[in-house]
Amino acid sequence: MRPSKQRLAPGRAKAFGVLAFLAAVSLPIALWHDSVAALAAGYSPTLGYFVAAWTPFCLIGLGLLLLVPVVYSIGLSSYARSYPRHRNVYAGWGITLYLLGLGLATQVAWIAHGLTTP
Repeated sequence: MRPSKQRLAPGRAKAFGVLAFLAAVSLPIALWHDSVAALAAGYSPTLGYFVAAWTPFCLIGLGLLLLVPVVYSIGLSSYARSYPRHRNVYAGWGITLYLLGLGLATQVAWIAHGLTTP
């Protein structure tokens, strides 16, 4: 029998994955809670407001939602019944949307606080 290529035991890998996911959830909250409060205070029910102000946070949320099955399946056999069949697709889209949302949220925060460059 060949030794496993995995570097972490399944239990440790699952714990690390859950901690990383919790860090990914708390990062936007810690960075942009002031910006979200400023955007919510300046509420105006227009399409431009929703697209420009809330799209980054929706992208972050959708990215995190796509990463849930990836984190859940850490340590499972690929033959397990609850293993997501398109795990790499979920991981790829989740990471991409999350990072895109972080970049856009940074720009929205700069605009909300008047930190744009002249």
